[in-house]
Amino acid sequence: MSRKNSEDDEAVELQKIEVKDAGDEEVQTKVESAQLLHASSNKLAEAPLGAEDVDAIDGRVLREYGEPLQYDPTFKGPIKNRSCTDIICCLMFVICLLVMVAVSIIAYFHGDPYRLVYPTNSQGQICGKGPFKDKPNLFFFDLVTCAKLGPAVVTGCPTPQVCVEKCPSKNYVYVTAARSDLICLSKVDHTISPYKEMTVDELIKKNLCASYYLNSRPILGRCVPKIFSDAIDTSKSLVDSNGNVSLARANGESVTIDHIKNGTLNLLRFFKLKGIAELLFMDVVNSVHIIIACLVVAMILAMIWIVLLRWVTHIMVWLSIILFFCLFAFATGFSFYKYYEVKNMNVTSEYKLPEEFKFELDYVLSMERTWLIFGCTSGTILVIFLLIILTLCGRIRLATNLIAEGSVAVSHMWCVLFWPITPFLLKAGVIIYFVTSTFYIASMGPKEFYNGTSDMADILDRFPCNPEGNSTLSELCGFVMYGGDEYKTPMLIYMLFMFYWLINFVLALEEMALAGAFASYYWAWDKERDIPAWPLAASLYRSLRYHTGSLAFGSLLVSSVQMIVSALEYIDRKLKSSENNVAKFFVKCLKCCSLCLEKILRYINKNAYIMIAVHGRNFCTATKDGFLLVMRNVLR
Repeated sequence: MSRKNSEDDEAVELQKIEVKDAGDEEVQTKVESAQLLHASSNKLAEAPLGAEDVDAIDGRVLREYGEPLQYDPTFKGPIKNRSCTDIICCLMFVICLLVMVAVSIIAYFHGDPYRLVYPTNSQGQICGKGPFKDKPNLFFFDLVTCAKLGPAVVTGCPTPQVCVEKCPSKNYVYVTAARSDLICLSKVDHTISPYKEMTVDELIKKNLCASYYLNSRPILGRCVPKIFSDAIDTSKSLVDSNGNVSLARANGESVTIDHIKNGTLNLLRFFKLKGIAELLFMDVVNSVHIIIACLVVAMILAMIWIVLLRWVTHIMVWLSIILFFCLFAFATGFSFYKYYEVKNMNVTSEYKLPEEFKFELDYVLSMERTWLIFGCTSGTILVIFLLIILTLCGRIRLATNLIAEGSVAVSHMWCVLFWPITPFLLKAGVIIYFVTSTFYIASMGPKEFYNGTSDMADILDRFPCNPEGNSTLSELCGFVMYGGDEYKTPMLIYMLFMFYWLINFVLALEEMALAGAFASYYWAWDKERDIPAWPLAASLYRSLRYHTGSLAFGSLLVSSVQMIVSALEYIDRKLKSSENNVAKFFVKCLKCCSLCLEKILRYINKNAYIMIAVHGRNFCTATKDGFLLVMRNVLR
């Protein structure tokens, strides 16, 4: 928080310094500018600059970077006589917001997030809800079917699935004497007609009941064999509850551990992403009190830091620089020490750590190359930092004075310390809204059922069916997934774009509001009389009343680049399994360039928002003025 305030202070102070320089220090500014340009062209070594040289080079400065602002003793900060800027962008922003709300409303009426949170049985009924409230777990009849689909299982495992109260606690294979242990479809009761008259073999052959099951445990609401999580059996086949019959499918095919293993692994692919999301959500819920406590502590420390900056600015700044220098000096020395230690001990080869552990932290830290990279990186940063300190020592003193002035400004506007709470709540609201809308959109679409007797390796070979029909095939019809991807995907892409746009809009509003508040302080010659009663609130009102279009324009540029980065990230993930190294290289280059462009746009936008907050100009004009201002004070 203090760093952002200091950045706004520096940018606003540059304008104030430039305006004053044009009045009472105009000659000195000309000399400094001329000397700077002469030094860059290696002409200072010959002779001191004369008056003609000063005027000539100052003319070059004016031609290239514009004329400095003229001193105006009547200027008292952000002008009140403003007009709306970038109206077209404002209208476009409002229209996009209305479309976003319409998409959310459609998703709200047609989606059901419980479809994503809870498993669904073969009839498309949600386990743990409604009539199956007491049956939260999903049982799969034949895991071998999942194995035969391979990667295509991500669109659903076409085996009968039923909701059960508890996962099976024993191993079972069907025999006529074990009719009471059958697990059947929810609509099948083998104790009443017409199923009572059927033999166990008939129930199995018609896929009405499971031919076998294993001792299982619920994982994310799905019954998964415990044999893989507990490693209690490594044999190649299993026996039934009587100890003498090998597991077999409904068609008589024998089932081995390898079959079950492959089916389980493919099944886990089916809900891997959902499981990650649930785990992350639970971590956040369980740690919410710690997160809130850390935020409060950070806010208190920031307040203390700003207060200290007012009284001991130079000590605090130079102490920070010294600590930064010591940190990287220690990191460099320690990294090279560990490098030579690991190199001499040869830890990796001594313990024979396999390559599969390359993502384990202990394995990474046992490699000498790791410490060499750490040492070289830390040393490079240390050298660059030292050169910057030695070269720009005078500018650091100027920056120190600006920071001191910024802390004084904060002492006149204590509301600034609590301002970060507002954008934090706005961003939290945006995130909650879009997460909720995304869940509703993802759960939209009709239920898709496929015939459960198909044993093809490719999921596309399965054919759809109607579970409400009266034919024999309708009894074998099983729910696979929720369809409608042809319209869900565009809706999700649009919501992602609006998420980026709104988040960047909030960030832009935060920067412009702070810039306007600090500008009110800096141009108040009489601090007690000229500073508004509520400078931050007044700046926020001006930003929303007159410059919503400009905020939308700047945030649109950044969000567009972020969408490009997201698309490139998606392509990069798709290419991971590809052997086209040329395509991978170009995609990574494009990602790097896009990220650099995003950083540049953010920097340009920040200066533009400051110029808009002070002078009330449109986005393009403010961008140009801000760029020229920075170039005229490039080392300040």
